[in-house]
Amino acid sequence: MAAAPSATAALADAPLRMQAVTVRFGAATALDQVSLTLQRGETVIILGAAGSGKTVLLKTALALIHPDEGRVLLFGEDTSRMKESALFELRSRMGILFQEGGLFDSLTIEENVAYPLRNQKSLRCPDADLRTRVEEALNFVELGHTLEKVPTELSGGMRRRVGIARAVVTRPELVLYDSPTAGLDPITANNIMTLIAKERDTRGTTTALATHRYQDGHLLANYRYNANTGRLEAAPNGGQDLRTRFLVMGDGRIVFEGTQDELEASTDGYVSKFAKRLTE
Repeated sequence: MAAAPSATAALADAPLRMQAVTVRFGAATALDQVSLTLQRGETVIILGAAGSGKTVLLKTALALIHPDEGRVLLFGEDTSRMKESALFELRSRMGILFQEGGLFDSLTIEENVAYPLRNQKSLRCPDADLRTRVEEALNFVELGHTLEKVPTELSGGMRRRVGIARAVVTRPELVLYDSPTAGLDPITANNIMTLIAKERDTRGTTTALATHRYQDGHLLANYRYNANTGRLEAAPNGGQDLRTRFLVMGDGRIVFEGTQDELEASTDGYVSKFAKRLTE
């Protein structure tokens, strides 16, 4: 039997590590000494109020924002002081769904989804393969019929699904989701979470999801995607095999980190606001 990987080896293989990261905007501190490790195949749910630092954390992880203090390691590479040109290949191994989908209104849906493939040269996707890859990604989110449309012709939920298609078209190892269900009705929000679970469970993608909705984390922690039925089903062993961890951000700090049970048992007034809110 092969030996289990050592803790040191697991750290070296971690897609994302943040070490005592501080980010300031003028006199305001957006992230304050944040340390976080995201292991391969793990799911991390990042909860917190508006302005707590969730989006800044994701943008810093993606190296769209560089820390004033601390280090960010992406796939083992220190991005904290990297030039933009050196980040292209690392970013090609990631996908991100920005708030509201982040689509370009002037481009068709096909052009939006193809954008990462066309502009991340390290992916080396031949022009002849672009259409096939885009169709595959759109079919993944059940929007294969929207190729020629523009974002303004789609509903909010459909635009969010196109955003997911664009995030996964590169077949990334790590996907970051920023408030993927914000402003959506419950049925559409559940459909979006089903797609996120589908990406995680069919492709083994490491996942970080920032949200203010406890429901989103509850679904990923307790349900897995069944490729045969196309639906979510309760995971065995209480979802332990899904390897889901919860964080709560407050004033730019991680004020809680633990399992769902530990989150629900917290007596901290701020932390408890983000647990057991399944009726909203």
